Amino acid sequence: QVQLVESGGGLVQAGGSLRLSCAASTRTGSRYSGYAMGWFRQAPGKEREFVAGISWSGGTTYYADSVKGRFSISRDNAKNLVYLHMNSLNHDDTAVYFCAADASIPTAATKTMRYWGQGTQVTVSS
Repeated sequence: QVQLVESGGGLVQAGGSLRLSCAASTRTGSRYSGYAMGWFRQAPGKEREFVAGISWSGGTTYYADSVKGRFSISRDNAKNLVYLHMNSLNHDDTAVYFCAADASIPTAATKTMRYWGQGTQVTVSS
């Protein structure tokens, strides 16, 4: 069982930046670094969509076309943290952002993950 807690969301002006964090923990104390991680988002009235994914080693990453070149996913397994660095934010990036974990790295085709956080709101003002 993996618990995921997101933080770092908030209100930002268009063109600005934010860094989201996802803290992972396990009830049994087992290593969480064996899981691939991903960020997804859900805007009002829309389905949840893939944003970025990272392998357990951090050596492989995938991004949605809409965020390529603007967002960057990274992880620090020693601290049990995953980050989403978001730059050049625009109104279309407004959504609740979710951290997720699973055995396989998520891609744009991924709809479900084994573990999910509760989400953090990101609002981009014009």
